Amino acid sequence: MTHLIQLLRNSYARWQEELSYLFFGVLTTLVNYGVFFVFHVLWPDRFVLLSNLIAFAAAVTFAYVTNKLFVFRSRDWSWPVLRREAGAFLAARVFSFALEEAGLWLAAYVLHLGRFALWGVDGILLSKFVLSVLATVLNYFFSKYLIFTKGSEKNSGAADHAGGTP
Repeated sequence: MTHLIQLLRNSYARWQEELSYLFFGVLTTLVNYGVFFVFHVLWPDRFVLLSNLIAFAAAVTFAYVTNKLFVFRSRDWSWPVLRREAGAFLAARVFSFALEEAGLWLAAYVLHLGRFALWGVDGILLSKFVLSVLATVLNYFFSKYLIFTKGSEKNSGAADHAGGTP
């Protein structure tokens, strides 16, 4: 039993960043859907695109803060780092959103995948799922290797990596 506990601890330590990313990704999705739902209730059948834009903005903001603090542990809140990270984070999210939209357009209007189904789920919804997974993986790599890089705090002149500034 002790061996199993140690194995689980080692596995968690090895995959902590990825598991945290997935956990906060689920929460980000809930924020997106929750905000969209609230505005959809407030404005039924009106302002759908505006509701989606507000939901996207809320979700990206939530994702940035949780990724910065809990996933990649970037503690520098200085203006140069914040401007670089937040700008790059938003650009990456908009880029992956655009790829997802293009993929859905291709699936729906060029390939006509809506006429196919797998286990009762039509091809458009399956495409949305596959594209969402690809966007998640792409966003993870953007965040890990381009946005929340350990060197970015040193390059900005930040001295305190442990606590940062509030």
